[in-house]
Amino acid sequence: MIIEEMMKTDVHTLLPEATLADSIETMRVHRIRHIPIVDAKRKVVGIITDRDIKEVSPSPFQTQPSAKLFTTKLKDIMKTPVITGHPLDFVEEVAVLFMDHRIGCLPIVSNDKLIGMITETDLLYTLTQLTGVRQPGSQIEVKVPNRAGMLYEVAGIIRKNHSNIHSVLVYPYKKDDRYKILVFRVQTMNPMTVIRDLREEGHDVLWPNLPTHQL
Repeated sequence: MIIEEMMKTDVHTLLPEATLADSIETMRVHRIRHIPIVDAKRKVVGIITDRDIKEVSPSPFQTQPSAKLFTTKLKDIMKTPVITGHPLDFVEEVAVLFMDHRIGCLPIVSNDKLIGMITETDLLYTLTQLTGVRQPGSQIEVKVPNRAGMLYEVAGIIRKNHSNIHSVLVYPYKKDDRYKILVFRVQTMNPMTVIRDLREEGHDVLWPNLPTHQL
């Protein structure tokens, strides 16, 4: 999946000349935690988060309004440079950006203009959808030799049981790099027949780890 298919296009922004009070009000009204700061041509020049605001805001114990709220300009407190993405980036690539740079949002830019944004919540939701975990079904994990054709072979056994495959994940087997783990999310509440057929074909089913006499 590419970012264009999941990004939010209704992005609330502010100009660098806006004040700290403007950012607080924008976040409160729209219930957001990140605001891209753009110039008149919608070029991203900075970003501000609720954490940035807390760090520079007056103490909440003050009883009188502080002039700091109305005099502090966002251009003086916004974070720069800003890490951005492109609408044709893949979700997996963007996930790496979030992890490596420890960011909570990513403005999406095309032709040097802001056209959308995704947050860590959006990313987590999309990855959850891609795994099919919210759809009713069962998870089956199979350890297979790390060679070509194994995914096709195991999927064929599942297909023979008329079980629809919602999603497939592949990851290394940590104990031995000669193997890998295939994780299937299948549309069946009773995977015992599939597990039995997989074992009869010599495959090592790690989950569900049912005793042979229960199959």
